[in-house]
Amino acid sequence: MNKPKATADNTDEQDLVKRLKKGQPWAFEVLVNKYQDRLLKIAYGITLDHEESLEIVQDVFISVFKNIKTFRQDAGLVTWLRKITINQSLNWKRKWKRRFRWHHDSIESENDKDLFMENKKSNDPETQFEKKQFEENLMKAIRKLPEKIRLVFVLNVFEGLSYEQIAKTINIKKGTVSSRIHFARKNLINSLESNK
Repeated sequence: MNKPKATADNTDEQDLVKRLKKGQPWAFEVLVNKYQDRLLKIAYGITLDHEESLEIVQDVFISVFKNIKTFRQDAGLVTWLRKITINQSLNWKRKWKRRFRWHHDSIESENDKDLFMENKKSNDPETQFEKKQFEENLMKAIRKLPEKIRLVFVLNVFEGLSYEQIAKTINIKKGTVSSRIHFARKNLINSLESNK
């Protein structure tokens, strides 16, 4: 039997889980190809460190590989992956806070925007400069958000989760999600306005 090409779009979630549980190596490759970027955005939204986020996501996939047989499929695969990523990221952050090293700068901070923004090409240098300025200001503003607010904002804006999905994912009330997103947007608008 020929192995299917490891792409995100030729395997549905249930089939993927079934093949992962059977230990098929190409299924793990599909899993990584399909979810790596999404999980990286979540990890980065919490840690604000690109290199650490890459390591966290790698650890998430290792954890999934080791524990896939215990996955009961009560929730979807992506929900399970998201929860593991959030927990690993928060654990990393707590560890660094204990060591008084939380306010460090990532060595790749100049590339922050690449994690969240699509690079739309423009031949107009002025437009490119303005876009770059805006993205840098936005990333600075996101960095300044309190952790709980930033997590909810990242899950909503970059992961596309509804308020209800966020509430279930991180075990808070839907109203709390709403107020945190409102707080995040208000603060980001104020920060961006002050940078004009």
